[in-house]
Amino acid sequence: MICLSRMTKFQQCLIWMICFEIRWRGSKLLIGAKGMMWSSSFDLHCHTTHSDGSLSVDELADEMAKQQVSVWSLTDHDTIAGWDEAKQAAGERGIKFVPGVELTCDVELPWNNEILEANSRNRPPSSWHLLAYFPYDPIPEGLHKFEQWLSPLHEDRVPRMLEIIDKVNAFGMEIDAEDVFSRAKGSVGRPHLAMAMVDAGHVKTMDDAFEQWLGDGRPCNVERPKPSLAEASALVHAAGGITSLAHPRYYGVDYETLIQHLKASNVDAIEAFHRSHSDDERHRLWKLAQTYGLAITVGSDFHSFRGGHRPGNMPVVVKSLPELISSA
Repeated sequence: MICLSRMTKFQQCLIWMICFEIRWRGSKLLIGAKGMMWSSSFDLHCHTTHSDGSLSVDELADEMAKQQVSVWSLTDHDTIAGWDEAKQAAGERGIKFVPGVELTCDVELPWNNEILEANSRNRPPSSWHLLAYFPYDPIPEGLHKFEQWLSPLHEDRVPRMLEIIDKVNAFGMEIDAEDVFSRAKGSVGRPHLAMAMVDAGHVKTMDDAFEQWLGDGRPCNVERPKPSLAEASALVHAAGGITSLAHPRYYGVDYETLIQHLKASNVDAIEAFHRSHSDDERHRLWKLAQTYGLAITVGSDFHSFRGGHRPGNMPVVVKSLPELISSA
């Protein structure tokens, strides 16, 4: 027998979802307690080979279709290079495509080491990540300014990567820069270098590469100037888009303090429903977002199938999504 009284509110909602599951337009639509509509058909955070993902745009679109995702946003790091491909691939599979990008921003609040440890984060963050979405046709002038602003962030990845490779070589681990760049179809990133280090036998796994050499605060990492949340949000808004802070559990900041800061920075939403969050965290973030007037977003943050990871399969309360996305 299931004892609802011993469950969290979020878990109780999930039980209601199972009890009232129905099908709508071929995707999962779920009616929960108090008539709330839940859906697992949204995935608003994922990556391809245009940044640090392992799948091409077409391959990822296939996986989204297999998992019955009907609203999909491609959010590669600091690049919009995959938008045209993704729009076409989504259309061919009957999926609504929302152009997106994951922006690397500055750390804006001090972290708490106890919170980091509780969240299994073994080092402080060197950046915060802001998801930007453009659900409908962007404002042309604003989008042009956004693309001009984004271009240096994308292009800066090349000289930064060369610096990191130089550091790796200085530690006696010979890596060829051309090999690293050949692994990236768009934005080159540390995961591409980590792959090269594994293949060269310098480390056993990509995780080892980050833990020992490439991760934030590790000997070979190179920091770079980053925009603020407010600056990035203003440019996205000027182009008709919306913003959401990605994976908030990574930053070591009390959630209420973090959400208050997002509100003051004119960020529209927070990624309360991220794959790394426990049920309790999702529920707490969702309720805090409601209290402070923020929307929430949902994302698998899919990069590869490592560890059993898969896209989609992230139930979310539809009415809590930003209106521009829930109406897409």
